[in-house]
Amino acid sequence: MIRSALIAAALLAIPAPVQAGTPAQAPRVLRVCADPNNLPFSNDKGEGFENRIIELVAQELHAEVRYVWWAQRRGFLRNTLNAGDCDLVPGVASSLEMLATTRPYYRSSYMFVTRQDRGLAIESLDDPRLKTLTVGVQMIGDDGANTPPAHALARRGATENVRGYMVYGDYAEPSPAERIVEAVEHGDVDVAVVWGPLAGWSAARQPEPLTLTPVTPWLDGPSLPMVFDVSMGVRKTDRALLREIEAVLAARKSDVDAILANYHVPLD
Repeated sequence: MIRSALIAAALLAIPAPVQAGTPAQAPRVLRVCADPNNLPFSNDKGEGFENRIIELVAQELHAEVRYVWWAQRRGFLRNTLNAGDCDLVPGVASSLEMLATTRPYYRSSYMFVTRQDRGLAIESLDDPRLKTLTVGVQMIGDDGANTPPAHALARRGATENVRGYMVYGDYAEPSPAERIVEAVEHGDVDVAVVWGPLAGWSAARQPEPLTLTPVTPWLDGPSLPMVFDVSMGVRKTDRALLREIEAVLAARKSDVDAILANYHVPLD
């Protein structure tokens, strides 16, 4: 009887064979479209705040993140999400009509960036000094398309004293969009008007203290907002995934806010 009991125990310790036709379930994969060189938002080392937030989302969904890297220039969505290569894009404007977007997970503003030791204290696009100071503005695309602050300054006659800095910049350099904030620190421009997340993160990295002030008016005319809600986006047909992502962002809101604060993102 003792021998029989030992044999039975040994048999119980042997894993049951996997039945043919029933392979182990593969882990869920969350395919994310992102820019590999666009700090503070994302990079291919996972150092951006969008990378960190995506990690939270994947953790809650028990999924493995798989990035599809593509520079966020013209054609980004066409060549990634809409081509079916990935399923989720972080950091898109909530009003973007070509995607289904989550409820916003943060809201930020364009900021005036100046050197603290200059004491310029610029708060408004209507400040008359913006017609004489050297002003840095962000520009988008190879065709030099303008951001809302650039349009707003042009409407006020500030053109000759304005210098454009490409959002994408020299892609051979790390964090190319940061050059506009560095220009303020170096004294190349007196003031720059910079999208909040980039302004906050980059200003904290400069050797000279910089002052950040939200741009007012927050809406210049009927179509030039300076404040934007930011969401994650999926294809319009992926409603189930959209609901999942929204639920995670709501459940982990305090963690998302902590990540944004760690990257000095100014919240409106």
